[in-house]
Amino acid sequence: MIFMNVGIIGGTDGLGKTLIYYFRDEFDVYITGRDHKKGRAIANNLDVNYIESNAGLANISDVLVVAVPIEYTSDVIREVAPFMKDGSLMVDVTSVKEEPSKTMAEALPETIEYIPTHPIFGPRTTRLDNQVIVLTPDKKGKWYDRVYNYLESKNMRIIETTAEKHDYMMSIVQVLTHFSFISTASAIEKLKVDLSETEDYESPIYNLMIDLIARIVAQNPYLTYNIQSRNNNGPKIRNTFAESVIELRDVINEKDEDKFVEIAIQATKHMGDITNALGRSDKAISALSNEYSYLINSIGKEVGLKHIYSGKIHVGILENVDNKTATLKRGSKIKKLRIANIQILQDNELYQWKLDNMNKVTRSISCIFSKNVHVGTIQETVENFHNIIDIKLIDAYNGPQIPDNSISLTFEVTALTKEAIDNVEKLFVGFGGTIR
Repeated sequence: MIFMNVGIIGGTDGLGKTLIYYFRDEFDVYITGRDHKKGRAIANNLDVNYIESNAGLANISDVLVVAVPIEYTSDVIREVAPFMKDGSLMVDVTSVKEEPSKTMAEALPETIEYIPTHPIFGPRTTRLDNQVIVLTPDKKGKWYDRVYNYLESKNMRIIETTAEKHDYMMSIVQVLTHFSFISTASAIEKLKVDLSETEDYESPIYNLMIDLIARIVAQNPYLTYNIQSRNNNGPKIRNTFAESVIELRDVINEKDEDKFVEIAIQATKHMGDITNALGRSDKAISALSNEYSYLINSIGKEVGLKHIYSGKIHVGILENVDNKTATLKRGSKIKKLRIANIQILQDNELYQWKLDNMNKVTRSISCIFSKNVHVGTIQETVENFHNIIDIKLIDAYNGPQIPDNSISLTFEVTALTKEAIDNVEKLFVGFGGTIR
C-alpha cells in the first residue's frame, strides 16, 4: 500500500463508490456522503474510512476526488478549496469539463494542483483495463506525471485535450446519442408497444439496439438531464437532430424516394469506416449467438457461470435455458441466472474453480496387470479423465500371491469426486487388470 490519503467526496453512490474498489488496495481511502448513516455503513463494508465533513476530508487528503452530481460540482469545489492542504491535488470526474475547470482555476490557491478528468465509463464497470479516461489540464504540475503514469499502469486509454474540445466531443458521444435513444424510447412508450410481443420478430440488430437504448434510459435521469443541459454545445446538437428527424419525416411522407436515397447515402458516407462497423457489430451478434448455442448444447451437463457484476461463480448441472434465464442445479439447490448477466467459464477456469473450492478425494487402488503393461500410458490416460487431479505410482509388487508374468501396481489417485475415482478403477479393468 502507498501511504497516501485519497479522499472521495460523494463516495457513497455512483462512480464515486466504484472508485473505492480501484483505490482501497493501494491507498488510504476516505469518503464523505450526504447520508452519514449510509456512508458509515458503506465505509465499514468496503473497509475504508468515513468522514462527515467535506472540509475535514479536504484538509487530510493528498488527492481529493470530487465525485458529486454535475449540478453540485462547482459548489463543492468552492466549499472545500480553502481547506485543502498545500501541495495536494484536486480531481473531478464529471461528464462536462468547462464549468469545473473554470471553477477550480478561480477557487483554488496556487499551492493546489488540479486535473479535470472524465472517466468515460459508468459505475457498473468492473475493471479499468482498456477503459477510456480524458484529462483536460489547464497546466501540468508535479502531480500530473504521477497521475498519468498511474492510469497508464492500469492499462487505461488516456486522452489529453482541452475542456472545450472535450465538451464538444461529448456533445456527440453523449448528448446526441442519449437524446436520440431517449427520444426513441419515448416514442415506443407513446405508441404503447409491448416489447415482449416483439420478441418473436426480433433480429439480432434489433436486440442490440433495444439493449443499448434500455441501458441509456435506465441511467439516473437527473444525471442524463444534466449531461444534456450543462454542455454548452447541447442546444445546437439537439436542434440539428430535430431538424434531421423532421426533414426525413417530410421526405418519406411526400414519397420523395430520390431525396430519401440521397440523404441515406450522404449519411452512410459520413459514418466513416463502414467495414469496421459491420465487423464489430457482426462480432457482437456472433458472440451472443454462440453463447446461447453453447448453453443450449450444455443442458444436462456441468457448467460454470460467472456473474459479471458480483464476480460470484455458480457451478452445477444446467437444467434449462430460455430466452432470458439459465437454470442450474447443484445438489438440492436450484439457481436461476439472467443470461445477460453471466459469463461462461472456460474448461480450464472451471477446473481451477473446482481445485480452489471443492473437497478432494484420495484413494489407493491396487490392481494386477500383465508384466508388460506400460505404466506411463496408464497415468497419462487417467490424468486426462474428468475431475482427476493427480495419479502417482506408490508401489509395485510381484511376490508369491501374484501370478507369473503379472505385477501388482498400487496407484494413489486424487480427484474432485468419488465417481471420478470409480471411473479410474473401471479403466484399470479395461486395461486387462484385476482389482485387488
